[in-house]
Amino acid sequence: MKIRSGLSNLSLPRRDVLKTIGGAAALLASPAVIRPGFAQEKTIRLGAPFHRTGIGASYGRWYERTANAAVALVNEAGGINGMQVEMIVEDDGTDPKRGSELIEKFATEYKVDAVFGHLFSHVVAASAPRAGELKMPYFICSEASLLGAGKLNRYTLQPGITDVRSQVKAMAPWIASTLGKKVTMIFPDYNFGHDHRDFFSAAIAEQGGEVVAKIAIPPTETSFTRYLPQIAPETEVIYHVMVGPAVLTFVKELGDYLGSQRPEIFGFIDSLEAVDFSTPQLSFLDGTYFWEANPRYAQAEQTPFDKFYREKVGVDANGASTADPKDISTYSHMFSVWETLFAIKQGMEACNYQGPANQKDLILAMEQITAFPESNEHPQGAKVFNGKLHQVFGSQCISKVEGGKLVVAHRTSVEDGMYESDVDYTKMDL
Repeated sequence: MKIRSGLSNLSLPRRDVLKTIGGAAALLASPAVIRPGFAQEKTIRLGAPFHRTGIGASYGRWYERTANAAVALVNEAGGINGMQVEMIVEDDGTDPKRGSELIEKFATEYKVDAVFGHLFSHVVAASAPRAGELKMPYFICSEASLLGAGKLNRYTLQPGITDVRSQVKAMAPWIASTLGKKVTMIFPDYNFGHDHRDFFSAAIAEQGGEVVAKIAIPPTETSFTRYLPQIAPETEVIYHVMVGPAVLTFVKELGDYLGSQRPEIFGFIDSLEAVDFSTPQLSFLDGTYFWEANPRYAQAEQTPFDKFYREKVGVDANGASTADPKDISTYSHMFSVWETLFAIKQGMEACNYQGPANQKDLILAMEQITAFPESNEHPQGAKVFNGKLHQVFGSQCISKVEGGKLVVAHRTSVEDGMYESDVDYTKMDL
């Protein structure tokens, strides 16, 4: 089934770094379903290991919806280099072992041209090495800071969303000057949480602040009350970033513990992605702040690009599904799948990609990209891409909870989050 895209109104910027989209719709809801006629046609095949189950399931569901919408749009306008795009979806269970196994399956069984879609950093950490060994272009839609630390390989790229190191570097000055300098951190006890612990501790120290307590919680935990007494008495700001199915329980128990005499609270929206802010248990969050990459609620100064993107992925002005107002999207993250797919398209067009024999050419083409201008293809905002680091840099939003909604209070610049690195993946063998 084709999705009508209104491509005549795309109004894409005519920039050298971006080409116009092309192709007609072909979606694969599962690896077993191939549209009639495609078996005889030359196509671009993309492996999509989404978190359909496990602690990342709420993200995976919306990542898949977003990817379907992006593929439909690409295909309706002519595909990539005249070839239709097929997306083959497999559930990785948010499991590192399964993630690595799927890289192997996509490469050897499905023989895809590239893989994209992984979010959770422990899955990325396990999957990227196998992608490198198989020389499979692997586009992560994650905030992991593994690339910037030089821990991955030349076949792994992160062109659709910024990493934790960039995010906290951009926001630490605002937190220190506006909320306070003595911080208690509450974070999940795995790679993603450790990135927050390490990079924010360094970033707040640069602002003359300090982390006075670090509370690590297993990401599969279901009750949090026993951890909360570890909040240091001198705390001026509680910094929380939790994930998993029990996030609502975490926030409710935090509110019950703190009562009305609470310090300032700064959270990452990860703690409440896919959760309705009008939920009664969340009323104590009014006046607190959250990081968002992409604001869930359409802002007063909504861009035409955000409006276009919301329409295509089926999300309303409150960040809920247009089909069900109770179905809250993971809006702050899922744009990364959309933008990554269009980054892949740009790289393939730049090298005139025709099939797996050109996979090395695709990597070389991606390394030559320097920027992604704000557009329907990149609705979250303009970005700078570091080809040596394989990492994108963009702006961040700090939003305040007001009346059960999130209102952007501050938006950082792209430059605020850029950092120096000696890592150069272009020196690695292809």
